[in-house]
Amino acid sequence: MLMGEYEHTLDDKGRITIPAKLRDDLNGHFVITKGLDGCLFIYPMDEWRKLEERLKALPMTNANARAFARLFLAGAQDVEMDKQYRVTIPPRLREHAGIDRDVTLVGVSTRVEMWATERWTAYQQSAQTSYEEVAEKMVDFGF
Repeated sequence: MLMGEYEHTLDDKGRITIPAKLRDDLNGHFVITKGLDGCLFIYPMDEWRKLEERLKALPMTNANARAFARLFLAGAQDVEMDKQYRVTIPPRLREHAGIDRDVTLVGVSTRVEMWATERWTAYQQSAQTSYEEVAEKMVDFGF
């Protein structure tokens, strides 16, 4: 399971070193795509394949389903770690997430979220004020 919070810095070539605790689950080869809330999503290949199957099952006759699949897949990039466990984050994905230098990686069960550290800090601060409210609403999901 992917979990934890890790702070890193992009090098001058737009690369980041994948933390040791995430490497095994990511298995050296994974997909990075535009995420929600201003971050990037990183999917291990097995999880990406599951997601692809769900995208294929969306009705092509539904405009929202077509738009989501297009936008989600258009931003996707298949990447592999080099021998130093680094990956290059494509410029268009860095731009989407506002990533310039400082990066926070957050394990979220089946994926990793990559945040510009400033955005992650702001998100945490806004979420902390309503954490109890969000936790109470989780009952609606049977949690």
